[in-house]
Amino acid sequence: MAIKQLTDEQIQTLSPAEKDRWWLENVYQGDVPQFTLRVVVTGFLLGGLLSITNLYVGAKAGWSLGVAITAVILAFVMFKALSALGLGKNYHVLESNVLQSIACSAGYMNGPLIASMAAYMIITNTVVPWWQMLMWLLGLAVLGVLFAFPLKRRFINEDQLPFPEGRAAGVVMETLHSAEDSRSVLPAKLLVVFGLLAGLAKFGQWAAVHAWLTKIKVGFLAIPEFFDEWYYGLAAKYGWWMPNVLGTPLRELTIRPELDLAMIGAGGLMGIRTGVSLMIGAVINYFILAPLMIQHGDIRTTIDAAGVTHVGFRAIATWALWCGVAMMTTASLYSFFAKPQTLLTAFKGLRRRKAGGEDCLRHIELPLWVSLIGVPIVGAYVVWMAHWFFGVQIWLGVVAIPMVFIFTLIGVNSTALTSITPTGALGKLTQLVYGALAPGNITTNIATAGISAEVAGSASNLIQNIKPGYMLGGKPRLQALGHVVGAFSGAIFSVAVFYPLFLRNNPAGLISEQYPYPAATVWRAVAEILTKGLSQLPTTAIWGAAIGAVLGIVLELVRSGSKGKFPISPVGIGLAFVITFQTCLAMFLGSFVFWVLSRIWPKPEQRMNSVFVQNQESICAGVVAGAALIGVALMAAEVLAEQFGIKLY
Repeated sequence: MAIKQLTDEQIQTLSPAEKDRWWLENVYQGDVPQFTLRVVVTGFLLGGLLSITNLYVGAKAGWSLGVAITAVILAFVMFKALSALGLGKNYHVLESNVLQSIACSAGYMNGPLIASMAAYMIITNTVVPWWQMLMWLLGLAVLGVLFAFPLKRRFINEDQLPFPEGRAAGVVMETLHSAEDSRSVLPAKLLVVFGLLAGLAKFGQWAAVHAWLTKIKVGFLAIPEFFDEWYYGLAAKYGWWMPNVLGTPLRELTIRPELDLAMIGAGGLMGIRTGVSLMIGAVINYFILAPLMIQHGDIRTTIDAAGVTHVGFRAIATWALWCGVAMMTTASLYSFFAKPQTLLTAFKGLRRRKAGGEDCLRHIELPLWVSLIGVPIVGAYVVWMAHWFFGVQIWLGVVAIPMVFIFTLIGVNSTALTSITPTGALGKLTQLVYGALAPGNITTNIATAGISAEVAGSASNLIQNIKPGYMLGGKPRLQALGHVVGAFSGAIFSVAVFYPLFLRNNPAGLISEQYPYPAATVWRAVAEILTKGLSQLPTTAIWGAAIGAVLGIVLELVRSGSKGKFPISPVGIGLAFVITFQTCLAMFLGSFVFWVLSRIWPKPEQRMNSVFVQNQESICAGVVAGAALIGVALMAAEVLAEQFGIKLY
């Protein structure tokens, strides 16, 4: 059965009360099973696992992926299998909706661990105790829920804004639960199959597997992590030429072809335009600028005991990030403020709803009083934590709470139209504000800006997550409960994994070639420049920042002037300056593969198009989830082996 929705004319002509009445009579499914025990337990566990994949992707690429469709498909497969075995009853579409609410909340809420809080620990070289981090993440997540739901009726019920990613999740759920033909479950099959294949490949890349296979004389069966290893092995043996740029070996510049399946899958999700932009930035940075700055002496090198010169990612990023951050910042802010209608419509219509009789949705919407009471209470809790944990003055923490409301309004408008939440731009704006309110205080800059930007970003994403429930006739207040459950799931799983596997009591070593933490790098760079001044930077870095800032605006001007037809993204180019070349290459390859497939089989009626092109999101989500989860599991195995003195290889 097709999803019922208002026509464009009805959206423009019906009053808010009439729209609510139409939805109640035509879409709302009543008190069918939704917030069931099996959904809560499954959503809690599945959301926790998917939050770990976002930790992995965030450490590699600096952003969080939407996990709604992944969660929907995995849960559908599991409950369908249990039902076929006679171990469970039919799985209702609204149970699926609540489950994706739990999973999405868990997946989005760990943003501080890859951005603001990671930057805080790197800057201060201190480890925030795990219990404090748990309290902090939960406070921000619950505050995001409380800010999100009062705005739901304005943006979803009244304005009927599209929220593309949320709508896609709703369509997937409706398709899986209503159709019986084999094509309806094809996305589920593809996600599971490609997830298993990616997981097996990641396991085959493990150093322990390489060692085991070598011992039994079949080392050639091992899956290489880098495809250039064979050449360097032969070059060292026979004295062949070592590839370099201006005397710096390619390996030291991170220019290596890496089989990183999680990043290849992420590239497929991001699309060819961003993939190409990343490669342009990577080539400029690693083939041109970095070798020149190494020769100039502004990128420092080290010499080991054997007399070999080493550079590595951290040394390159210390210089290069200024050009990249400046380009991303100016491009994001220009794009943000170049459309004043976004700002104006964000605040329009927030006045009280016009009289139109009794509120017919009062019994199913989350009551407004929950937020009116909850925001001051949870907000005070967050301000108190900021003061206790990070030494933030109370009044500075209090200022952050109304800023959450302002930035949530702005962020939701962007998310509603594009599915892109401008958390990065909002973070830089809040850092600029606190750079003026608390000059010279770098820890306050990070902690307070983290409140405003992280909560606003989370609230914007959660409103998008409410969209499928509205489409399918679910009960909003049950989705609110799901978001709270997801907050606990994401906090518990993410903290439990982040501390022993990524942080390992060494904030200074958090950023590495393997895990560059681009978002944290940007937060740290902006905070340092606002509090320490330009005098701390090499002259070439200042020039790089100035040129990057100008290019960010120019490229964004060209993009807007071409109405989106210009294929290059300045944010994508800038991001390449804080990610290794090998990761940029992997993401580009992922985007390129699916672009090629769409050109080889362009017609929807073609068999290969219907399998691979139309299911690109399911395939890529499976690859990301499979590779990331196995990658984290292997990290855990190595840590446990180290703790118990077990030699794996």
